[in-house]
Amino acid sequence: MTSNLLTRRVLMTAVSTLAITLSACGSDDTSDGSASADTSASSSEAAETSAMPTSDEPFGAGCSAVPADGEGSFTGMTDDPVATAASNNPALSTLVQAVTAANLGDSLNSQQDITVLAPANPAFEAVPADALNALLADSAQLTAVLTHHVIQGRLSPDELAGTHTTLNNDEVTIEGSGESFTVAMDGTVVGTEASVICGNVQTANATVYIVDQVLKPAAA
Repeated sequence: MTSNLLTRRVLMTAVSTLAITLSACGSDDTSDGSASADTSASSSEAAETSAMPTSDEPFGAGCSAVPADGEGSFTGMTDDPVATAASNNPALSTLVQAVTAANLGDSLNSQQDITVLAPANPAFEAVPADALNALLADSAQLTAVLTHHVIQGRLSPDELAGTHTTLNNDEVTIEGSGESFTVAMDGTVVGTEASVICGNVQTANATVYIVDQVLKPAAA
């Protein structure tokens, strides 16, 4: 009788110990699974965050030349089509003169969703005076040069790098990423590499990237 009781106690103790051990293992597995899921979720969120653009605002050192308020400011330009917006911006006054000479103002204003690589005033100043005057006097050549600066479709900064077809039916190649973009020296009128000095400027029908050189069409 005593022997049977001892045997039962030993068996009950073993069963209890086994149950506690299995419970502890199950708890550890659940904890490990939760930790793994949390790590995966954190990695996914980090990947999504790194893929997002840093800002939707205009960028670049040249943006300081844009008026802080009024129709020529970043806010003022958003509700005007691109040629009108440029005409209100003193940093683009020579470009506006060229657009007017080529009678392209209405055409640019009527375009839908375009990207404009807009030469700032110093870009035109870098062109020798006699060459610039000859260009302004040649309507056909001037039209080719100006439409070479216009790409169909609004390009965000993360879409800007690459080779794009222009309204002049040729191509322009832009290199770079983030907030640093260039056009190679063989793609400019004076043979100097062009840089985006103020990018991601919005108008009613265009995204504008202000550049520091006048770009050259392939046939020019």
